[in-house]
Formats: sequence, structure tokens, C-alpha cells
Amino acid sequence: MKKKRLITRTIILAVMVLAVGYTLYANMNKDKNQKIVIGKPAPDFVLVDMEGNKHRLSDYKGQGVFLNFWATWCKPCEREMPYIENQYQQFKDQGVQVLAIDSGESELAVNRFIERKGMTFPVLIDEGPVQAAYGINPLPITFLIDKEGNVVKSHTGELSEETVREFMEQIKP
Repeated sequence: MKKKRLITRTIILAVMVLAVGYTLYANMNKDKNQKIVIGKPAPDFVLVDMEGNKHRLSDYKGQGVFLNFWATWCKPCEREMPYIENQYQQFKDQGVQVLAIDSGESELAVNRFIERKGMTFPVLIDEGPVQAAYGINPLPITFLIDKEGNVVKSHTGELSEETVREFMEQIKP
């Protein structure tokens, strides 16, 4: 009986050591996978919006891009969307584009959110590759991309309307 308990405890301990080791390894290498460097080109991508239109980031060269990663379940994301919409209306004719990338939720959930919030800018759904390329975690996170396609700034967390306005002013061509 004692031998059986010893073997069980040894196996449990080994599994725990492996789990801790993997977690440490993954966390140490997390920053190495991040491809976003301020002042360098933003990773290009192609995603389809809720109306079926394709959006390639590189097609927006010559414009500033306010790239926002969000989700319908994210309360800070929900609170900042009206601010982004208000400022989009102010800056869209000045060469600033908003691209809002949802974190892989259903079209139904995203469409309901868009309707409820009155969003008019392109909303795209990503199943993971773009989020991985941008090292997204946690939400919301916003990247400012200048007219040359370079990342000017990134901001993690909820935005105030004043901050959204300042960010759009920074990337206005």
C-alpha cells in the first residue's frame, strides 16, 4: 500500500514539475514571439468584414490606421467603442481609418454588438493568426499605424474619448 502511494505521489509531482517548467518556458519565450516593434512596419494581414469586404492592412498606406483588438464580452472594449465611433466620424475624412478586429467570436454576436453600439467603421473577425502576429493579450489593445504603415504606438487597456482623439490626431496624415 505504501509503495502504491509513493508511486502515485511521484507521478503527481513529476506532472506538476513538467507543468511549471512548461509555463516558465512559455512565459520566457512570449516576448520573443512578439513581432511588433515601434517604428517598424506593422504585420500585414487580410481579413473580411461583416459585410464580406476584404481588408488588407497594406491597402491603407497613405492613411493613418487606428487598429483596435476587442471582444463583445470585454467590458472595457464595450465602454470605449462609442468613443472610437465618435472620433472616427470626426477623422474619417481626414485620412484616418479604424479597423476593429474581434477575437474570433460568432458573426451573430458581433453583428448584435455592432447594431447595439451603432458602429460604422469596418469590423473584422480574426480566428487567431492576426492576434498571434500582433502578440495580443489582454484585450483591448490598440495599435496606431502611420501613413507609411509603421507602428507608431500601442496601448493596452481602455481608452477615454480624449485619448482616442489624441491618438487619431497623431496618425492623421
